[in-house]
Amino acid sequence: MAITKQKKEEIVEDLKDKFKRSKIVIFVDYTGLNVKGFESVRSELKKEGVELRVAKKTLFDRVFGDNKVRSLDGQIAASFGFTDEVMPAKIIHKMAGELENLKIVAGIVDGEFVGVEHIVTLAKVPSREELLARAVGSINAPISGFVNVLVGNIRGLVQVLNQVAQK
Repeated sequence: MAITKQKKEEIVEDLKDKFKRSKIVIFVDYTGLNVKGFESVRSELKKEGVELRVAKKTLFDRVFGDNKVRSLDGQIAASFGFTDEVMPAKIIHKMAGELENLKIVAGIVDGEFVGVEHIVTLAKVPSREELLARAVGSINAPISGFVNVLVGNIRGLVQVLNQVAQK
């Protein structure tokens, strides 16, 4: 059944709104992926506030104003990351490794069309929580080292006194 012109305009307006609000858009090829696999990808993304949207390539091209999406091979879906640039890339990269028929084909970061390599690089960047944990660990290391030095002297004194008490 063909989509009416009015419905296409509604889809394009919805996609334009999502594109304006998103920090990252990742295009995936899901050719040959079964419904169960596609829904597992969608649910993993939804947990992190990322939306996965399927539409015709021509409608995506209307949104982005060029023919780059139309030139991509396969059935294309777009994931829109609204809060974080890294988390959608991490999830999709992980799911693409698990599901044979899911492939990252391109993306848009900061309004620039980027290739698969850029998305994979983003996927390998540590998350915000990991970076914060590393920073706290780096800040805490000198303090804990100083405490261990102080405790070491007291521990040595206690061991000497214990040896004297045993004799």
